[in-house]
Amino acid sequence: MAKRAKQILVSAEPNELKVAVLEQGRLVEIYVERKGTKPLAGNIYKGKVENVLPGMEAAFVDIGLEKNGFLYVEEVMVHEDPDKRPKKITQMLRSGQEILVQIVKDPMGTKGARLTTQLSIPGRFIVYVPDGDGIGVSRRLPDDERKRLRQICRELKVKNAGLIVRTAAEGVSKKELKGDLKFLEKMWQIVKGRDKSSKAPSLLYSEMEVSLKVIRDLFNETYDRVLVDAQKEYDKIRSFLRKTSPELLERIELYQGSKPLMDTYEVNKEIRHALEKRVELPSGGYLVIEYTEAMTIIDVNTGRYVGKSRLENTILKTNIEACKEVVRQLRLRDIGGIIVIDFIDMARPRNRREVLETLGKELEKDRTKTYIVELSPLGLVEMTRQNVTEGLRGILTKTCPTCDGEGVILSEESMAIDIEQKLRRLADTSSSEAFLVEVHPKVAAMLIGQGGAKLKELEQETGKYFSFEGLDTIPIDTFEVTAEGSREAIQRASLPVAEGDDVRLRIEEPHTYNPVDAIAKIDGYVISITGAGKMIGQDRKVHIDSVTRTCAYATLVDEEQQETQQDEKGEDRDGEVPKRQEHGTGMA
Repeated sequence: MAKRAKQILVSAEPNELKVAVLEQGRLVEIYVERKGTKPLAGNIYKGKVENVLPGMEAAFVDIGLEKNGFLYVEEVMVHEDPDKRPKKITQMLRSGQEILVQIVKDPMGTKGARLTTQLSIPGRFIVYVPDGDGIGVSRRLPDDERKRLRQICRELKVKNAGLIVRTAAEGVSKKELKGDLKFLEKMWQIVKGRDKSSKAPSLLYSEMEVSLKVIRDLFNETYDRVLVDAQKEYDKIRSFLRKTSPELLERIELYQGSKPLMDTYEVNKEIRHALEKRVELPSGGYLVIEYTEAMTIIDVNTGRYVGKSRLENTILKTNIEACKEVVRQLRLRDIGGIIVIDFIDMARPRNRREVLETLGKELEKDRTKTYIVELSPLGLVEMTRQNVTEGLRGILTKTCPTCDGEGVILSEESMAIDIEQKLRRLADTSSSEAFLVEVHPKVAAMLIGQGGAKLKELEQETGKYFSFEGLDTIPIDTFEVTAEGSREAIQRASLPVAEGDDVRLRIEEPHTYNPVDAIAKIDGYVISITGAGKMIGQDRKVHIDSVTRTCAYATLVDEEQQETQQDEKGEDRDGEVPKRQEHGTGMA
């Protein structure tokens, strides 16, 4: 499949909408929108000031969400002379006051949404700023084009509003800009009408869904096409472009492939990789991306890349490759906040400058605001990237319930020692004779020991009886005493089978020491089955020959022979040919 320079993929499922941006066939940005988890940045609300905090120069505003929004004093817009602008939050806001606010940063973790009263409504080519003034033009555009667009905006003579011209406006005519402005002015009138007729807290304006937002903000002549896998979404995008950029309509295609769109272009595979810590570089080096509460740390390593000449050249090539991949990962994962990149230390200042210049050039591809601090002698680059959403990691993952986000848990040995200490204390304080304890199978093995030696020692020293039930569903760092009482009662409660039982089991794995035999389990309790080594994965009936505290021993039941014997017994009961007469006939 030929790799197109730049394209956008849109996949619409019943519960999820994905938009992928590909450059040279590689995924560089991914947007995921799910039911109930739509990004809120850009939404305009009529809010009610709940608390004004002089000590923080900020206010909490109720906008109808689970957590109140947070409004800094710098984000409060005043319409008086800027030179006479009050300096304190208490001079601008009061509790109970109703104000219009816009979300600039989605709620994250325990923090509510970040708010501003400096409202703006984005269009295809311009951003409309109600009650603002002045004209701004994207710095990504050439100087001549910026002058041309600024002059057109002056000719539009906008009243009581400011304008920001977007990068997408490059080359567009005055008529197109005027049409975009007219649409945005109409939208603002609708917002004002809703403001008058509603009570706080209420939503007045909602941002577009992610597919249209990406088309509006990104799609232009530099993209080869937009590939959409759902008719409804395809029609929606074409309808939007018909009003804003009809010349791009021919680049919208409906995907007709047999495989899912995101699988065909390996987007889902790339998303899974984007959740991993390690990222491979083309020459054999790699990145390690670590997330902390305060910042994201990216470590650059040479890995298996050894170079061809000098060490300094090997390090330089790895660092240059890392610059490109780091920026790709920032965009793909939507990493925001403080970022520290630990490049491999370089001896030559010239090489350090080259790495920093390469990083800056790559960051020009990133639409999100970034700021880089100079490369330190230790090879560290500190930078910031605007944090608007929780990013891919926040949308697709949740905190591990076992490690609670720490990334590590107690080892089986540590947990076994901890449990043993608690069981010894329990034995000293309880009048019960025996205890049934549920633990992870690996921890149970540590507690029992080789040949049951550790368990015997524990029981001899405490004078109590312990039965450990190994359950795969229990986290390694958890245990529970589920029953206590007499020795006989705990023995009955702890064993899932009894001697003489016939049970049907799934044969799971070969026996560790005797591959002729095999192992089955009931809630973690091991059953060793003689002669079942070639029946892995099969469901077979077995006869329990003997039972111990830690495992049972069983043999396979010949089900055909068993059925024949049962049939013969049934014939005896019915008064038909007795079994012994059959044997007599066969011998005659």
